[in-house]
Amino acid sequence: MNPGIEEVRKRGSQILKDGAKMLPAASLMKAAGFIRSLDDLSKPFVTIVNSYTTQIPGHAHLDKLGKVLWEELLALGFNVWYTNIGGAVDDGIAMGHFGMKYSLPSRELITDQIETIVGAHPCDGWIGIGNCDKIVPAMLNAMARLDIPSVYVSGGPMLAGAGGTDLITVFEGVGKFSAGKITEAELRALAENSCPGCGSCSGMFTANSMNCMAEAIGLALPGNGTIPAERWADPAKTRTELNPDRLDLVRRAARALKRCMEENVRPHDILTPAAMDNGFILDMAMGGSTNTVLHGLALAHSAGISYNLNRLNELSDCTPNVCKVAPSRPEVHVEDVHRAGGIGAILKAVLASGTAPLDLNAKTVAGRLGDYVRNSPDADGDVIRAGEKAFSQTGGLAVLFGNLAPKGSVVKVAGVDPSMMEFEGPARIYESQEAAFEGILASEVKDGDVVVIRYEGPRGGPGMQEMLSPTSALTGSGVKAALITDGRFSGGTRGLCVGHIAPEAAAGGPIAAVQPGDRIYINARTRVIELKVEEREIQRRLAALPPFEPKVKRGWLARYLRYVTSADTGAVFEI
Repeated sequence: MNPGIEEVRKRGSQILKDGAKMLPAASLMKAAGFIRSLDDLSKPFVTIVNSYTTQIPGHAHLDKLGKVLWEELLALGFNVWYTNIGGAVDDGIAMGHFGMKYSLPSRELITDQIETIVGAHPCDGWIGIGNCDKIVPAMLNAMARLDIPSVYVSGGPMLAGAGGTDLITVFEGVGKFSAGKITEAELRALAENSCPGCGSCSGMFTANSMNCMAEAIGLALPGNGTIPAERWADPAKTRTELNPDRLDLVRRAARALKRCMEENVRPHDILTPAAMDNGFILDMAMGGSTNTVLHGLALAHSAGISYNLNRLNELSDCTPNVCKVAPSRPEVHVEDVHRAGGIGAILKAVLASGTAPLDLNAKTVAGRLGDYVRNSPDADGDVIRAGEKAFSQTGGLAVLFGNLAPKGSVVKVAGVDPSMMEFEGPARIYESQEAAFEGILASEVKDGDVVVIRYEGPRGGPGMQEMLSPTSALTGSGVKAALITDGRFSGGTRGLCVGHIAPEAAAGGPIAAVQPGDRIYINARTRVIELKVEEREIQRRLAALPPFEPKVKRGWLARYLRYVTSADTGAVFEI
């Protein structure tokens, strides 16, 4: 890392206790209430890094969780620093306008903030409280980067609406409304009732996928991904209140940090290639968001682990898809997964298959993964299905390669209708997400088309904004078309939607050579994506392209696009 972080790893808070020269710092700590007297300097220092904000429903209650955590850590005998980080983006609110370009970059921004906080205020351990989309992977990346004892704890998933609706119901409702399938009053009613309270959106979208993966990887406690943030406060399901089980998880996270500090268990002890396999095996088994590929690769990079996209297909080949949750199965939400036994039950169902290389000896912040899995309930046969009853005998995600994506692309096969698994059609091209959304709403896209959205990758966007608006509009309209992009999708996306196409158009990838009407072939079973154009012609077209002109020339996004790498490496910074 750098000499400062290396020193924090070796000495922790002792840096701030080095005799008379550090007494001015102690004076400021006392002024802030961090210590009550100089005698408190003998206690270990821990830091709570919270991402509380009222701009995100998944985070609007994290101040309450933070207070419970702070009290528990004090009771355990620690000096407790408490800080909030900024830059957290609500993807659903940023969706559909320029603000979405800030979402993926915010992952790097938040990780950098945590490095700054711990580097400037050395501590012996820390706990991150997050919940949504980029904030979760940012905290996990920071754990790997800093490598001091640490635990991640989430705010928990949102309850589904009383009628079994969720945020994606609203997004797809926009497509239905544009197609004349529902009235404006019906659409407004969906918007009014589909998100009943706090928590990360209730399906297996990106936030919940990452919160669940954190359990399997070992950086979070059992229940982290599935214990709901709230519970219904009345039988009629008109009011919600904080879930005491989630508060109990927060208290257990404090005790887990204490244990990790006492036993010197650090993230690099947990983050091994086998741990990354465990995380992706879970991802395949539950058909998580395609964004988990992007964030999983970034976490491996932060931990210094070389992890190849081809490994995901190897894991998919031997991992059954034992659980489907909204959007792949709209009537099932994360609260249902929790009732069925949670992540432990999913992994136990995978273990029963005997084919996936699940490492039960892997170390976690709670002990060993095997202890969690073996003590979990058996599959219930509905939400979680084992053996021959699994939804498929291969995983819910796949990486597609071909002349259109020589460095790979990603599709959530768990959300693809069987009739669309193999598809060929003419290209209908849009140079931005906004243009595609307008085109879909204007009924430009017809059955059989392959919608191409390009120059939306990490550099081209910049920021690789999500495509939930056009994909939901396409699904809601009922048009049978595929969609491919060098951008990415929300975890709420379903249908034949292939993202993360690498290299991206802005880097001269073959997707930049596609012309209107070109035939594109997609086979999600054989994991192939091809442009039906001769290689010589593709190269001729690419050579004739003008140099890429960045869409943003100043500010944070301009700096971001200068340093960000391709999606196939996790869209990380090399520096």
